[in-house]
Amino acid sequence: METETLKLEWPEKDVALLTLQRGKEMNTLTQALLSEFNQALDIMVEKGCRALIITGTGRAFCCGAHLDYFFEDQMDVDARFRLRDDYLDLIARLFDRLEVVPFPVIAAINGYALGGGCEMTLSCDFRIMSKETRLGLPEVRLGALAGAGGVQKLSRHVGRSKAMEWILLGSHIDAEEADRHGLLYKISEPGEEVIDALTLVQKLKEQSPLAIMQSKRAILTCEDVDLRSARRFGLEALSMLIDSKDWAEGIAAFQAKRPPKFD
Repeated sequence: METETLKLEWPEKDVALLTLQRGKEMNTLTQALLSEFNQALDIMVEKGCRALIITGTGRAFCCGAHLDYFFEDQMDVDARFRLRDDYLDLIARLFDRLEVVPFPVIAAINGYALGGGCEMTLSCDFRIMSKETRLGLPEVRLGALAGAGGVQKLSRHVGRSKAMEWILLGSHIDAEEADRHGLLYKISEPGEEVIDALTLVQKLKEQSPLAIMQSKRAILTCEDVDLRSARRFGLEALSMLIDSKDWAEGIAAFQAKRPPKFD
């Protein structure tokens, strides 16, 4: 799949590489890109994808919303709500979908990840970042805020105090600081982000895909409910895995003292 906004490739038969191709426009999120991104996710789910790597072209990973949609001389209340429903909500729902797809999602941050681009990375399961780039939620500089989940997700990743600092100051965060606060899996040399992501994918493919799916769900659930409810969800998730094909392979491999081979 290749369009003007993105390219979907398969470096391995069950590993997807999605590249945003609006490099001249800093890979900002047009409605066309959002629609085609969702179509690409549909293809991945249908093909039984084991992992997704997202990266960008040019100087940016993604710099968020396409500001041309906001440049009306006067915007009445109805126009504001149409913008919310027809555009901003599409961004938020795409980012939420990245969290719940049944395979790991890796952001290979090749360039600036600002605003909605940073929100996209916060919705991924792993972040690998070039040591020469920056990420952040600088919307306060535009009289706005990160409305597609970035405020909430950054706070959960790095804690309230640090999120308050970065968001209210509109900070651009370098890789070393992001890593110090637990945001990154790895800092990469420039141009090696996708290579490092593919190395991570090989480690992920050694694990049970069904267990990865249920573990993602359990981790996300524990953020939104009380401890007892989260624990009950975890028990139900474990019950769903018992006697699955991955369970059978894992137990057989353990008994035979060999590495498991998950499909």
